[in-house]
Amino acid sequence: MMGLLRGIGLLVVAIALGLGVGRDARAAGCAVKAVGYQGWEAQEVRNEWVTLTFVPKLGGRLMQVEFEGHPYLFVNPRFRGKYVSPEEAKGGWINYGGDKIWPMPEGDQDEHHWVLASTALDDLPYGFKVLEQGTRCVVRLTGQADTITGLQYERTISVAGDSPQIDFHAVMKNASAKPILWSVQSVSQYDLGNHENGADYNHELWAYAPVRGDSPYPDGYHVRSGLADDPSFSVADGMFRLHWMYFENEVWVDSRAGWLTVYDKEAKYGMVERFSYDAKGDYPGKATVIFYKNGPAVRFDKEGRASLPATTLAMTPYYMEAEINSPIVPLEPGATYAMDTTWNPVRMTDAPRTVTGAGVVSERLRVTRQGSGAMVSGRVTPFARGAVALVWVGRDGRELGRRVLKQGGPGEEVAVGEMMPVPDGASVVRLVSIGGRGGGDGVLDEAGIGSSANGQDGLR
Repeated sequence: MMGLLRGIGLLVVAIALGLGVGRDARAAGCAVKAVGYQGWEAQEVRNEWVTLTFVPKLGGRLMQVEFEGHPYLFVNPRFRGKYVSPEEAKGGWINYGGDKIWPMPEGDQDEHHWVLASTALDDLPYGFKVLEQGTRCVVRLTGQADTITGLQYERTISVAGDSPQIDFHAVMKNASAKPILWSVQSVSQYDLGNHENGADYNHELWAYAPVRGDSPYPDGYHVRSGLADDPSFSVADGMFRLHWMYFENEVWVDSRAGWLTVYDKEAKYGMVERFSYDAKGDYPGKATVIFYKNGPAVRFDKEGRASLPATTLAMTPYYMEAEINSPIVPLEPGATYAMDTTWNPVRMTDAPRTVTGAGVVSERLRVTRQGSGAMVSGRVTPFARGAVALVWVGRDGRELGRRVLKQGGPGEEVAVGEMMPVPDGASVVRLVSIGGRGGGDGVLDEAGIGSSANGQDGLR
């Protein structure tokens, strides 16, 4: 009896502790279930933060991603609840929306270019299999062999129960009997509609990707189609910036940093897509990242006169594609190539200045010495749940002290801006995310500490 009472007492204490520390200490998990979605049969992967909705029949599409109830992806109302087979499409392209993978390069020059069309890769049903669920959810979508390109696609997507991070493993296989040469491309269509006024677009949608100082592209990017002087595009401080406007355009970016960010400044939500750059890879047109803006486009008649044809929102909806390319790789019959990417949905109040493996930096960490102390400022959004701390480090690399700034969930912005004492011998201060995957510290940003006492700045 005493043992039973003791067990009940421990249970009560555990429950009380759980209630006291909030949602981040609750048992985390995720689940997969069949659902209906806008008239389609779908599969839903859900944890505490994110909901992923797949429609396997539509070329294995990830049709929607929601973070804390905020939807990111475009779903074309024109085809809502419908399925159009490649035979019915008669060579045309059926744009359902969502996220998918395609071959690159595009074009009709030869068999090594892909003509955007309704094919087995993009439109035939994919198999859907649940590989794991509970503490982690892993699903696999397997496509059918495409006789035009010789490719067959398979995507494995995983979400942990304690994080909104989404991991993609995309595999292209040579399903033909001859050698082929292709790049695999991740294509994500972001919704640009104004949710308060359906007839208007989101005027505060931005996209970012770092550019190379030695890029072969003029200004660090290349406008492949549309106006070369489109005011949507600019570069500042080594960052390509796209401020979305309703006009068709495609821009290629030769970015090596391994990330892009799509940011809804009005809603204060962003999506960071991360990838690995292959320094030896032969990328299509030298582009690792592509942004496509849907909208009206200039057309030329038979006499060469230019005009901007009238269009409707149904025919030219509000969306933008963010695309990540792999290198072009040769594939022998039966051979495969895989591209891994990661999505991190976050909350942000400003444009990204940089991205690390631990999170997004919206305001670089800055240290200004004032007497024996320093004004420390910065703003970050960690990818992992747990604490964000300020860590003081000496010249020998030893940690001299730390201060926990905030304990919270993943994707929550953390800001610092206050006077602090500086430990003797400290030369560097870091913002770190504690308790991420692996349990160690993830460095979000760092800055050197100036030695003067007259208000001079440190390294940043």
